[in-house]
Amino acid sequence: MNAQPTPALSSDDMDAFWMPFTANRQFKAHPRLLARAEGMHYWTADGRQVLDGVAGLWCVNAGHGRREITDAVAKQLGTMEYAPTFQMGHPIAFELANRLAQLAPPGLDRVFFTNSGSESVDTALKIAIAYQRARGAGQRTRLIGREKGYHGVGFGGMSVGGMVNNRKFFGSSMLPGVDHLPHTLDIGHNAFSRGLPHWGMHLANELERLIALHDASTIAAVIVEPLSGSAGVVLPPVGYLKRLREICDKHDILLIFDEVITGFGRVGKPFAAQAFDVTPDIMTTAKGLTNGAIPMGAVFSQRKIYDTFMQGPENTIELFHGYTYSAHPVACAAALATLDIYAREGLLTRAATLSSQWEDAVHSLRGAPHVIDVRNFGLIGAVELESRVGKPGARGYEIFVKCFERGVMVRQTGDVIAMSPPLIIEPKQIARLVETLGDVIRETA
Repeated sequence: MNAQPTPALSSDDMDAFWMPFTANRQFKAHPRLLARAEGMHYWTADGRQVLDGVAGLWCVNAGHGRREITDAVAKQLGTMEYAPTFQMGHPIAFELANRLAQLAPPGLDRVFFTNSGSESVDTALKIAIAYQRARGAGQRTRLIGREKGYHGVGFGGMSVGGMVNNRKFFGSSMLPGVDHLPHTLDIGHNAFSRGLPHWGMHLANELERLIALHDASTIAAVIVEPLSGSAGVVLPPVGYLKRLREICDKHDILLIFDEVITGFGRVGKPFAAQAFDVTPDIMTTAKGLTNGAIPMGAVFSQRKIYDTFMQGPENTIELFHGYTYSAHPVACAAALATLDIYAREGLLTRAATLSSQWEDAVHSLRGAPHVIDVRNFGLIGAVELESRVGKPGARGYEIFVKCFERGVMVRQTGDVIAMSPPLIIEPKQIARLVETLGDVIRETA
């Protein structure tokens, strides 16, 4: 289908929108405008086709323009556009929670709905702290995150996160009593590892050091991404996550997995917890839950945590937390339609069938100019580039822009180029994505 060009925007047209995570002046001087999407592609405002190598923003796992989701949303809008979930309910919220519980690792069968990954993280942290209080361990308030971790942009998520700019700009307003594990990215030992690196499991033992420093009796929870995306695709060494689970069990500390990026098929299983055979106590999700169609997130909790709250008088609110749009009926409809697509097309496990070809493709870039590392797992890949002297991120940004100009969209994080295509990607599209990136890298000084 030919895309019709969209009328161009003038600089005045773009003034009012304060764009997120964007160099606004740079963008508005040379805008990149997307106007339509279908399948594996976007079309720009001037009608150019662009292969989507990042599933929108790690969220459009089933590809763009899925009619089933559109129809479900339209039907729900025509039936009931909104319903509160404070002291009220509506049927599809319960239906969706049940469907999700069936997909999750055993035991993670209590679901709290949010509207984004950031909200999911702050919800998980609040549940963790409230749980400790509910079970009579109210002194357990400390949270432990990890360097290079990204857990959204709420004050809780930034506090446990380890992204330098977030901490630099907002450090004086973050939660007190938070500490951090070291990150697991070590190019010196693990450069060009295929899949999970084999060096670094011992880094999980740093949790024992933090526990010795603060005492286990003060620690509520540890939160990590099983596999991080925003820091430039940082992978867990073999055995690392299992060791974290062992230490948390030993000291009666909750383990939270932030699966906003890894959830819903990205790593070849419904969730990374299943791919790595490590079950957390709480798991945060968003992004792929609705295929990006409607904002929504979900926090999965172990039943033991939920049951701990269900004490006292039955007319007492057990958790003083929630959002106006928790379990929004239109978002629920989008999520149910998305889950139907995932099930019908086998998308929650399709990444596993493509991972070998994907791995070979991204590692073909080893040896290209300025490439210092290639990382991959499931349908996630990253190419790390040597930074220009005194200009960190400049090379990565130039490659990102040139790829877009050549009809391929990738994600830039500093001097790391990340790729996470829709799970419907075909082998020839994998080849085009990586070949285009390789050509651009070789042509960029």
